[in-house]
Amino acid sequence: MSNLPPTSLAYALLHAAQASTAVFNGQSLAEGLLGKIDPLARPAVQDLLYNSLRRYGWGDFILARLMERPLDVAEIRSLLLVALARLEARPDAAHTTVDQAVLAAGELIDGRLRGLVNAVLRNYLRRREELATALAGNEVALHQHPGWWLEALQAAWPEDWISIAAAGNSPPPMAMRANQRRISASDYLARLTQAEIAARLDEHGAILLDKPIPVERLPGFAEGLVSVQDPGAQRAAVLLDPAPGSRVLDACAAPGGKAAHLLERADLDLVALDLKPARCRRVEENLARLGLTATIKVADCIKKDTWWDGQLFDAILADVPCTASGVVRRNPDAKWLRRFDDIASFSATQSRMLDALWLCLRPGGKLLYATCSVFAAENTGQMMHFLARQPGARRVVEEQLLPTADHDGFYYCLLAKRD
Repeated sequence: MSNLPPTSLAYALLHAAQASTAVFNGQSLAEGLLGKIDPLARPAVQDLLYNSLRRYGWGDFILARLMERPLDVAEIRSLLLVALARLEARPDAAHTTVDQAVLAAGELIDGRLRGLVNAVLRNYLRRREELATALAGNEVALHQHPGWWLEALQAAWPEDWISIAAAGNSPPPMAMRANQRRISASDYLARLTQAEIAARLDEHGAILLDKPIPVERLPGFAEGLVSVQDPGAQRAAVLLDPAPGSRVLDACAAPGGKAAHLLERADLDLVALDLKPARCRRVEENLARLGLTATIKVADCIKKDTWWDGQLFDAILADVPCTASGVVRRNPDAKWLRRFDDIASFSATQSRMLDALWLCLRPGGKLLYATCSVFAAENTGQMMHFLARQPGARRVVEEQLLPTADHDGFYYCLLAKRD
């Protein structure tokens, strides 16, 4: 247990360092790493942790040049990386950051390395300009992504890879979708204005906040007036656009945002699948908050005999598992936990899912293939191979959204099944 006050920067630095160590031991942020931290400190811990993970390529480069030999105490190394990232982000608070990092170090391994932490951080402050110059020659440090990731971006997007990488290092936007069964986007924007929350509508009607806020502050959130959803993710329901009364399958539904959007737009007979009971409960909770209903099943969509009654679907949403390379700013651990071979692994799973789901689609029906990836093997490459295997499939619409300040990166391909 820490003796530090939960409201202190030292407490936040300590717990961000411990969470970072868990990430580099293979634990995902999605596994609830921050769940046991004092609620008062959780926003500050998350901010420090996410910032250091986004900047890990930079921090690793800098730390290697500040240390005479590699540091073999994982939590101290993580503490230094978290503190270095804050020094870079908040140069105006350098003295406070160093002081509080030394206090945090006192909570680790009997405080024996407080002097080292102090010396390394002060050395960085003295050598900042020299280190910045050295940084320019190292792509991993400069663009803060693993080398293999940058190579994949360069191959797929030779004109855009630098901006894609930069977007992956930035804080994500906070966007929302008004529940059109209860309120229009323009009327909800007026509610935000009344609550003195600055926001605007994008060209497709998504609501973008100027600054992220806790969902509890959103007017009518608990009553189901609005959902948090990236504008890029909102394209799925618009592109699939099933007719009222359609039988629809959301094959990988959790946490339920896209299924809810489909149901907000039309009355549907919707079946939602996901692999894990806890994830299906999230779908249930999200639909209940919005006043929507669907048939929710814990199932693997590939294993049709465990969930499918043989009745064909009019429309299918295949929001498949992927590298999440288009939403890495929301999941900054993914950059460092993923490996190059994961692209091929995800691609193989995506192929199996597509082939299985295609059999569940009626002639004349439509299937929307969706990823939150920017890697070609999961997107255009996947579609090329699928269309070669399935002569009865026709590509209707294809969209690749690259991450920007307003939305994350997504790929969509709407397929029609010939009669």
